[in-house]
Amino acid sequence: MKVLSSCKEAITHCIEHKYFAIAHLYKEETAMNMHIHDCLEIYYSISGGKQFLIGNKFYGIAPGDIFVINQYESHHLTQIDTEIHERIVLSISPEYLKQLSSVQTDLSCCFHTHSDAFSHRLSLNKEQQQRFLYFINKITSIQGYGEDLLQRAAFIELMIFLNSAYLENTQCLSVEDLSPKYNKQVDDILAYINRHIHETITTKKLSQQFFLSDSYICRVFKSTTGMTINKYLTARRISIAKALLADGLSVNEVCECCGYNDYSNFVKTFTKIVGISPKKYAQLSVC
Repeated sequence: MKVLSSCKEAITHCIEHKYFAIAHLYKEETAMNMHIHDCLEIYYSISGGKQFLIGNKFYGIAPGDIFVINQYESHHLTQIDTEIHERIVLSISPEYLKQLSSVQTDLSCCFHTHSDAFSHRLSLNKEQQQRFLYFINKITSIQGYGEDLLQRAAFIELMIFLNSAYLENTQCLSVEDLSPKYNKQVDDILAYINRHIHETITTKKLSQQFFLSDSYICRVFKSTTGMTINKYLTARRISIAKALLADGLSVNEVCECCGYNDYSNFVKTFTKIVGISPKKYAQLSVC
């Protein structure tokens, strides 16, 4: 398997071929705003030194940290311009992972079995880091007869390893360990936004709720998350909309659940971000 040098290239390959792709990145790509995409993502940090916002949770990134992000979760790398960050990113088609799973073993478990205490981050020990890199090297070095079957077998081994590590980690850690905090005020604002995502949310409403000025809320939110409140709101709402459409809700129902008072504005925003209309997305999700 060819190792790619761009996240966007890996995502495109994954979606078009309904398979998986591996990108090994040494240089920074242009930072993306809070975004969502139609594939699962495994993000392994080699050098550390960044910060992740996934959904409404902040995570520091240290060498050996690994993150799992599903196709409905909005995420954003902050502090991206400060230093070079070496990492390995796997983009995986949800359909492909479903095909590989069995009745007894759901290989997508670590992406979707999320309690309130769940942590997207798992800090691998030295032995686990070596094992992860062993699987990556095995997958990318296979050539010749039986290449497709051997790649699939190694990929299944990798996913079993990761799911087992996440399940063990969740059982061992306390709620405090699994809830990273960086700015208490912003954490509270994010929690409020996600509880009231179906409502109209403005900076004025937030300032009244938290007894802070509009300008201060906007400033502290952007300095902590790397984006404006409006951009975060849009990303989260579209992320939720995709999940609800995939669950079978109508476009009208999803529009209301995500806090959009204007149906045409919802359709326009969804289409701009996702690339297809909500109706079309719902049809493809059912297929």
